[in-house]
Amino acid sequence: MPKERILTIDDDPDILDVLDLTLSEHYDVLQAPNGKEGLSILQSKTPNLVICDYMMPVMNGKDFCKAVKKDVLLRHIPIIMLTGKGEVHDMIGGIEAGADDYIVKPFEPEALLARIRMILRRTEQSLDANPLTHLPGNTSITEKLQECIDSKSPFAVGYADLDKFKIYNDKYGFEKGDEVIRETARILIKNVRQLAGEDAFIGHIGGDDFVFITKDSVIDDVCRAIIHEFDTNSPMFYSQEDREAKFIIGKDRLGNETRAGLLSISIGIVSNAHTEISHIAQVSEIGADLKKYAKTFDRSVFVRDKRKAL
Repeated sequence: MPKERILTIDDDPDILDVLDLTLSEHYDVLQAPNGKEGLSILQSKTPNLVICDYMMPVMNGKDFCKAVKKDVLLRHIPIIMLTGKGEVHDMIGGIEAGADDYIVKPFEPEALLARIRMILRRTEQSLDANPLTHLPGNTSITEKLQECIDSKSPFAVGYADLDKFKIYNDKYGFEKGDEVIRETARILIKNVRQLAGEDAFIGHIGGDDFVFITKDSVIDDVCRAIIHEFDTNSPMFYSQEDREAKFIIGKDRLGNETRAGLLSISIGIVSNAHTEISHIAQVSEIGADLKKYAKTFDRSVFVRDKRKAL
């Protein structure tokens, strides 16, 4: 079983050395000399936990925490803030910026290890998020849908999944498939946030299935933007040969050999603007029917519950 990964950020090489000696027997340790480089590593390596000094050049610990907690794909990662002895204002600043815990330098190695084990265990138990994209999972999706139904306010739910993904995954492998899933998540987050605002919701049901919830008045524009960006990026997931051919050969879910075009995205929109929505199962059933219908077009498309492709 691979070791859990910890990112340590400090501008003092001696502190980084101490942390490495303390942690390396139990964890895979990554290091950065400031918050800016730490954030770059965080975005590419996705560690399980971060230990970050408060006072650093380029980007200090407080600004680092704020940047991490603003990113929906990273904000689940716990952060332990290192502060100097007696620097209470640093501790308070770190906690207010989003740090999950703090420890005072100099620290006892066993105390730090115990603190790390506790936080990792607590995070694992409480985290309702897809392990690949770290978007909210099914529990949060259900709670958000119920909240929308109870509010009686107009809302729209977009159910999105990828077309021809199994064939792509079979040919290119799970690592490439995971890259596609993560890129799809980023496309959804970017366009939903830009066009529907910070109050909009994005969740990951599992596999290549996603859901997003916005106001009914903006969801058509959101879907158009998602489809445009996905179709622009989709060819980049393929080798040059397959990109030029615009198809790959593989087997469908029934085991039949088939020729599949490039990946596309299908979205079904369920809205209470013109239909009364009274329970979550109703949303899921309509969404599943709409996605099935959208897939008959063999291209990226979104459909509403009027069963018209837009």
